Amino acid sequence: MGAILIENANLINEGKRFTADVLIDQGVIKKISASGKGKIAVLQKDLKTIDATGKLLIPGLIDDQVHFREPGLTYKADIKTESRAAAAGGITSFMEMPNTIPNTLTQSLLQDKYELAAAQSMTNYSFYMGASNDNLKEVAKTDPKNVCGIKVFMGSSTGNMLVDDQQTLQGIFAEAPTIVAVHCEHEPMIRENNQFYQQKFKETATASLHPLIRNAEACYKSSSQAVELAKKYGTHLHVLHLSTAMETALFSNKIPLAEKKITAEVCLHHLWFNENDYKQKGNLIKWNPAVKTENDRLKLWEALLDGRLDVVATDHAPHTLEEKSRPYFEAPSGGPMVQHLLLGMLEMSKKGMIPLETMVEKMCHNPAILFRIHRRGFIREGYFADLVLIAENEPETVTKDNILYKCGWSPLEGTTFSHRITHTFINGELAYENGIFKEDIKGMRLQFNR
Repeated sequence: MGAILIENANLINEGKRFTADVLIDQGVIKKISASGKGKIAVLQKDLKTIDATGKLLIPGLIDDQVHFREPGLTYKADIKTESRAAAAGGITSFMEMPNTIPNTLTQSLLQDKYELAAAQSMTNYSFYMGASNDNLKEVAKTDPKNVCGIKVFMGSSTGNMLVDDQQTLQGIFAEAPTIVAVHCEHEPMIRENNQFYQQKFKETATASLHPLIRNAEACYKSSSQAVELAKKYGTHLHVLHLSTAMETALFSNKIPLAEKKITAEVCLHHLWFNENDYKQKGNLIKWNPAVKTENDRLKLWEALLDGRLDVVATDHAPHTLEEKSRPYFEAPSGGPMVQHLLLGMLEMSKKGMIPLETMVEKMCHNPAILFRIHRRGFIREGYFADLVLIAENEPETVTKDNILYKCGWSPLEGTTFSHRITHTFINGELAYENGIFKEDIKGMRLQFNR
């Protein structure tokens, strides 16, 4: 692993922006020298130098919610293809969900996924332990130092993963040894809505019904229950993919993130789309929870900026285009996003929605703080060299030719982004450079300071 010197980069890190040189060696950041402090002296003969003049340098993104579909659903996606797409999108670490086939409901099945990732993942990785109505003993065995968290579906999911037994929920919140990450939608309410609209529209139903069936009330009822349980048992609760204005009132910006016990995430699609987009995009933007009103979208932005929402992620969940082309009630929910999260947020920043420093905080620093990830998420000497270089004002349009997801499509196809990701470094290795991958790069298992 040779040394790399990045020169003249516009570094954005920990609320500051300045020009600097960064030396990478043996997988870590060895030296950071701000402009005016002199050049970094390097003795290595095999030094690679990258002139980053005019480029942004940020920490690698940490995506705390992806579905890479392996094992069992690899016709949609797999760890190898989606981790490559993530690397091209500036995501250097991911945390993957347990609703694969089989569902990750035992420690043995969890270990199987770690072994798959060790062999296949280009980026760093962790996997959630899944909870069900009948595996509390397995959940309690989870090691908080090397597993990101426990995933609880308080709303429908694949297989045997809906946790709707109140006694079981109380047991999980009381006994979970680490973060409990929840999908919150009230299942009885959704089933009632679904039955009503199926009878009313039958074959004429379109995706515009989705936010009516999976409505704000269903989200709030479930999220508020999760928050109530967390307060009762002192659980570290992390509510995933907030989609409503109503839910933002459940969270606080009065406590430093490192001290928060109740945290929340928002995803790019809920910040980008609103219900008017169903007319053009249809099932391509059918997610659970649903994309909702423009007021919901703007209130999510407000809560993100004022600190009530802590993290921006993807909920990357690919399906084939054939599956998405089915009639509304038959089409699955979810869509691919890891390649385009950073580009999308950079575009929002350019439009004045979020300062670049805050964007880096929400996608790099905060996931590392919230999950207590060991030596990642910041550009600091001694930290793993997970870094991203970005060219400003180099527009590129999303087309089928440059989409890297195994499913081959994106809800953002046709969108022209103003920025281009030129280099992604993973543990000090240049994994991606101007469209070219170093295919032998393998990520590392994330470790947690808990």
